[in-house]
Amino acid sequence: MTTATFVEVLLAILLPPLGVFLRYGCGVEFWICLLLTILGYIPGIIYALYVLVG
Repeated sequence: MTTATFVEVLLAILLPPLGVFLRYGCGVEFWICLLLTILGYIPGIIYALYVLVG
């Protein structure tokens, strides 16, 4: 795991859309993560980690 990935994962745990935004910008992944975070914080975290690590 590189330092950049570690920072993205850390941000994905604290603010899920921000971690996804740093890697993908305003792509579909960001909007899905934002919607999931609005609907529930835990689903946003799970999705962000899935997108960043997977």
